[in-house]
Amino acid sequence: MLSSTLLLLALGCLTGVTTVVFGFGGGFVTVPVVYAVTLARAEPGVDAMAVAVATSTAVMVVNSLSATWAQHRAGRLRRAYLWPLAAPIGLGSAAGALAATVAGGTAQHALFVAYLAVTIADSVLRRGFLTPSPGSTPRVPRPGTTRAVGLGIGAVTGFLGVGGSVMTVPLLRRRGLSMGEATATANPLTVPVALAGTLVYALCGTGGAGTAHGHLGSVDLAAGALLLTGSLPTIAVVRRVTGRIPDRAHAVSYVILLTVVLVVFLVL
Repeated sequence: MLSSTLLLLALGCLTGVTTVVFGFGGGFVTVPVVYAVTLARAEPGVDAMAVAVATSTAVMVVNSLSATWAQHRAGRLRRAYLWPLAAPIGLGSAAGALAATVAGGTAQHALFVAYLAVTIADSVLRRGFLTPSPGSTPRVPRPGTTRAVGLGIGAVTGFLGVGGSVMTVPLLRRRGLSMGEATATANPLTVPVALAGTLVYALCGTGGAGTAHGHLGSVDLAAGALLLTGSLPTIAVVRRVTGRIPDRAHAVSYVILLTVVLVVFLVL
């Protein structure tokens, strides 16, 4: 029990770093951690993956709001990219979360791994992410395209509990934004994903956890509290240094982190 508590606190700190630096809100870090902790507890009838996704989504509400405020104060947000995407992402996330409560943890686990692999390959093999095209300037998507893209982003990330950044950062990067601007703008775009998903998982999800102690729907309240205890102070500290990371190093480290998470998830 003590080891699980310390693990959640430590990974909460890492979540704070990834929230500010990569715009994740915590999803790619918290999902495998809560999954492993839930498996270790071996609670009868509890779907570990469903609990991990739901808890990750709830943690992202607080983390993404905290990081959004920090990025706003630093002047890094690009509002022209925010408002057209926010509402479609929220709607898509609610639909994705509802689908996840029906599909169950096995499907989420397989698709989580598959999506990580596809994202890593796309970032490395397709031009425009690791190194922006020479002379590229920021381009705001057309309204019709934006709505369709936002719904797709929300549906995928709501289903997997990973926040919008895993799709919005590559999208904004290829629209000509620097990594600092793309990751900063990903924080507020994670808020509608997290809010819609948490509401669905708390009210409609169980994952076998609905009657378990300390759960609200599929959300593990104790695990979420420990993760936030580690993440929130870290966000306050890391926001002071994130703008100093060189663009190329920022992009490469994004891909490296996704690769580490994929390897961890494959061995769980």
